[in-house]
This record gives sequence, C-alpha cells and structure tokens, in this order.
Amino acid sequence: MNRKKILFVAEAATLAHTARPLVLSAALDAREFDVSFACDLRCQWLLRDFAGHYFPLASRDGDKFLSALARGKPLYDDATLSCYVRDDLKLFDEARPDVVIGDFRFSLSISARLAGIPYMAISNCYWSPYWRPPRYIVPHLRFLTDVIPIPIADALFNLARPIAFAHHCGPLNRVRRSFGLPSLGNDLRRAYTDADQVLYADVPELFPDAELPAQHQFVGPLLWSPPISVPDWWDAIPSDRPIVYVTLGNSGQAKLFPEILRGLAALDVTVIAATAGADVPDAIPTNAYVAKYLPGEAGARRARLVICNGGSPTSHQALAAGVPVIGIASNLDQFLNMGTIVSAGAGEIIRADRFSSAALAALATKMIAETGHGTAAKQIANVIAHYDGQSRFVATVRDMQKIT
Repeated sequence: MNRKKILFVAEAATLAHTARPLVLSAALDAREFDVSFACDLRCQWLLRDFAGHYFPLASRDGDKFLSALARGKPLYDDATLSCYVRDDLKLFDEARPDVVIGDFRFSLSISARLAGIPYMAISNCYWSPYWRPPRYIVPHLRFLTDVIPIPIADALFNLARPIAFAHHCGPLNRVRRSFGLPSLGNDLRRAYTDADQVLYADVPELFPDAELPAQHQFVGPLLWSPPISVPDWWDAIPSDRPIVYVTLGNSGQAKLFPEILRGLAALDVTVIAATAGADVPDAIPTNAYVAKYLPGEAGARRARLVICNGGSPTSHQALAAGVPVIGIASNLDQFLNMGTIVSAGAGEIIRADRFSSAALAALATKMIAETGHGTAAKQIANVIAHYDGQSRFVATVRDMQKIT
C-alpha cells in the first residue's frame, strides 16, 4: 500500500502548539499514513513516544513571543515570517508531504500554497471569522492596563481593536505580497485561520452561534499530558480535603505562582501544582505539593477545582474531567477562551494584572462550596466524552488526499 505522507508542523511558541498536533498525529494509522513531525529542537522532548520521523524546524524564542503579546506588538515581523517561509519550503523539499497540518505556524499560509500542498490549520473557534464573542475583554497591555483603570482601558481597547487587528495583520500581508500572494485583509481572525481546512480544538456547544463553512470543523479538545513520571508524592496526597490543581502553563504569569500558593495556603484544601518547567519555589505551603510537570489530565480528574492561565489546554482538561476552572488570564487568547467557559457557567476569570491572593482564595472557596459551576462542567464533560472529533479528522485527511 502506498502510504500518504502527512507532515505536522508545530510553532513552538508555547507547549500547546506542539502538543495539539501531536495528539492528532496519534489518530492516524501507520498502516495507512506515513506521519512525520517538525518543530523546534527545544520541544523535541515532547515527542518521546512519537514513532514517525522528526524534522528540526526553528521557532521564535518563547520569551520574545510573550513579550510581544504583553506590548501589543505583532507576534512576528516581516523578516521572521520571510525566514519561516524559506525554512518551510526547505522542509517540504526534504519531507515531500502530501498534506501538511500546522499549529500556529502562520507562514504555512504562504509556503503551502507556493508548494501546492493541501494545508490544514489547527486553531480555536474563538479565533474564527465565523464566530464573534459577545464582547472583547481588554487583555493585559503594559501601555494600557498598567496605567489606567480597567473600565476605561476596556472601552479604549474595543474602540481601537479593529485598528489593532489590522496592525497585527500587516507583517503577514506584506510577506504574502512579496511572494506573489494576495492580502488576507485586516481581520486578524482570517489571518489566523487561512487554510484549505481549519480544525477547531473545541466542541460546538461552547460556540452555539457559530455558523461554519464546510472547510471549518470542530475536532473536540485535544487533551495531552507531558511524557513524564509522576513525583514521589503523587500516591501519598491526602484525600480527606478537596484537591485544587494549579498550573499556569508556559504562557501564564509565572511570577504569580508563589502568590497563588499563598492565597490557597489558608484554605481547607490540598493543592497539587505544576510550574510547567520553571524552578519549584523554595517556600511551599504545608498544604501544597509541587513539581515541574504533572500529568494534567490525571491532575484535573483528582481535583475539585482547577486554576490555570485561562488557556484552552488546561481548561479543556478540567472540563473533560467535569471540574470547574478559574482562569487567571493575561492575553487575549486566554480571555476569549475563558469567556466561552464563563458563558457556559463552568468557570470564572481573574485578571492576572489585577491579581489578589485574597480574591483568589474567596473565589476558590465559593466555587468549591457551591454546585453550579461543577454541574455546568459535568454537562460539558458529557459532551466532550461523546464527541468523536478524531474520526472526523481522519476522514478529513483522507478527503484532503484526493486533491493532491
């Protein structure tokens, strides 16, 4: 049998953009597909159990990515995107894929078209041009939310958002034109989802107003945990008190981690927490157990409450386990994701730039004591459990092959 070559390309800006394509790659039967994976060397350790061929592909430094977010700057400049396109084309020459599947690698919008390779993009529906949030919440922007009250900053942000989105589209549109491709316009959502097929790592029940065209589809949450051993204390955690699972991921506000632990220290709970690779704090409260990495899905299943940065990976782990979530959000992606969860009644948002350990303790106490958020989370868990998105994905890959 002539197996079709499927190439996954991950932009290593955060762990999630490597983890999601890795989850989808496991859905492809090796008897039918020849699967390969390209990402930055710094994320290669995540592919420990990946059986296909690995290609190193440079990505921008994660700290620079997060700094651009905080300053409201475009995530990639013209030179970086042009370099990415050239690197992509070299990769295609080596891998010879029949289909390429990317996560947050916006240069594929150019390189895949230049190479004539069908391109699938992994995204979230809150970035879709075919869904609109009830309102945009101003993210943490140093030049704005650090200097003026949030209500005023929020009003200014919503007035300026179309201009800001257009500004962020500028580098990609200029590089597209330099390679002879047309502009995608000034809607950032279109730039984020320009592909032959778009795969949303969500369930449609969180986006009841979305009206998607045929080439956009839901594949459900792409749940993933790092390939690590559990710490020695994992099986010795007390079960006589509610467990709170805490992780800010590697796109959260790491400086808040000790404050979160202090805020939960006085509560009648047991805390299990992951630093996502950062150093474990020297001072750990007596009710907390901390490691660099934890199996997030298992952690969420053990918990009564999950506290994270508001991004989709950990919040989806919580919802899949039927556990409510507090999102300590800073960037727009996190606010958009948590907005859908709050609307569904399964979580609450705390602003990272207005964080208070006392406010966190009060909210955590309330959410553990009452049942409303937990009931809503369990309803979403039932939806996720019965959503066979990966079968839809495999069928879509087969359909994509027909145009190669």
